Amino acid sequence: MSKFVLQLDWEGFEKDKYVHTVLEDNLLPDYFVKCRWFAGKARKNWRLKITKVVRMTDEEKQFFFSIITVKYPEGDAETYMFPLSFVEKSSIELPEKAIISPATLEDKEGYLVEAVFDTAFREAIFHNVVANNGTLQIDNDLLKFEKGKGLEDKTASESVIPDIDSSNTAFIFGEKYFFKLYRKLFSETNPEVEMVQFITQNSDFKNIPRFCGSVTLERKLESDITFGLLVEVISNEKDNWSKTGDYLNEFMFAFVDGNFQVKENVFDKVALLGVRTAEMHDALFSIHGDEGFRADNFDRPYRRFIHQKVEDLLEHRYNLLTDNYLSLDEASQVLAWKFMEAKDLILDFVDQILTRPIESFRTRIHGDYHLGQVLVCDEDLVIIDFEGEPESTISSRKVKHSPLKDVAGMIRSYHYAVSAKLFNSPETMELDEKVLQRATDRWYKLMRDTYLEEYLGYFGPLHPLLKNNNEINYLLQFHLLEKAVYELGYELNYRPGWVKIPLKGILDVILEIEKLKR
Repeated sequence: MSKFVLQLDWEGFEKDKYVHTVLEDNLLPDYFVKCRWFAGKARKNWRLKITKVVRMTDEEKQFFFSIITVKYPEGDAETYMFPLSFVEKSSIELPEKAIISPATLEDKEGYLVEAVFDTAFREAIFHNVVANNGTLQIDNDLLKFEKGKGLEDKTASESVIPDIDSSNTAFIFGEKYFFKLYRKLFSETNPEVEMVQFITQNSDFKNIPRFCGSVTLERKLESDITFGLLVEVISNEKDNWSKTGDYLNEFMFAFVDGNFQVKENVFDKVALLGVRTAEMHDALFSIHGDEGFRADNFDRPYRRFIHQKVEDLLEHRYNLLTDNYLSLDEASQVLAWKFMEAKDLILDFVDQILTRPIESFRTRIHGDYHLGQVLVCDEDLVIIDFEGEPESTISSRKVKHSPLKDVAGMIRSYHYAVSAKLFNSPETMELDEKVLQRATDRWYKLMRDTYLEEYLGYFGPLHPLLKNNNEINYLLQFHLLEKAVYELGYELNYRPGWVKIPLKGILDVILEIEKLKR
């Protein structure tokens, strides 16, 4: 540890240029590279700058949310949350990784620390959420603590930091509430907070971690920034991807022995997922109210947006596939060739989004919906992680789409689950590839049809969200194509041996397009 002792003045810390400079140039760079949440640790010649400091008080104690911008020689800058606190020597036990520098404050000796490791900082967040109050900060910005109706135990302030490999930092309060401190910040409210809050506050849907509170910096001259989200702790058996893997193990071992069998409880769980997905979308459906969640029509600007997005995606994937064609195995080459031969058919199908009559609505959706986003809890399912596609901008994550985009994501997840299991397990290595493909298709279609039947059955023929079967069929195939084409790029870049999985998904859509043309 450094012998340098930093002298702190909490009264003027927001504007203390000397301390800020010492942190920026000498102390924080070495600290950042050791943090799992810092995405730029492998890059070189980056510099950080403290761009804003926001004070949080709790009784007599003072803490600071510092907003830090990291600039790189190439590429966009990134913004991070880095909370700070002062801890006196011997007052609490601190892990060595918490300490930024020895420091003094008002003649007290101690340490400047990353505040997440300070129990008083964590308790301050909880107390302020419970109090449901906002505190004015410099430049007339407001640090807003909001309490949600899911927060029932106002005394559960004792906290721990769970050992979770995440790009954010989590606290668990009283084994009841889970707080996510967002480390990478965006100049808009986080979609996860908006989604969880809207569902909790405006519906009876309980199969999500209910909204218990949030911390937001409300800025008068710029967009708000979300600092953190408080939700219920969910005690789960495992996520649905893992659970589906268990079901697939049973299916695979039976299949290797010559039996094609699916237990009835598998269908029960898939059917339940269809219902819970529909209930989630129904909870997000609102004809009136806040513009951010009010259902919209398929207007011309949206049609142009989604058309351009998918058209650009297709063009990129066709070029990438052409460049990598000769390096693919024979089975993948056959599938790739069929995809390339169908280019005109696919582009014509995508063009229809511009002119096809569509009376169904589009709404806010989950946005990154797959089996890993569903927790198995006792005999029920809980849907988690409403942040949206990780690689998308915050603005694009908030675009309203047909809920069938989520449905397509889950269907593709089932296809991945069975394909990965049967084609990549030692137990099936000696089996004929055509036999494996036939079994894969049969299992996948059983799951797909069960899921879809329950999902669509929930809405029935009269719900305005999904107008009729013709629109449902078109929009579902459109988003299945979009998802599979997106997956194709990932596999070509990172797992060429898995390319046949998205290619098979694309060919399934091509067959459906041909049926729609008849």
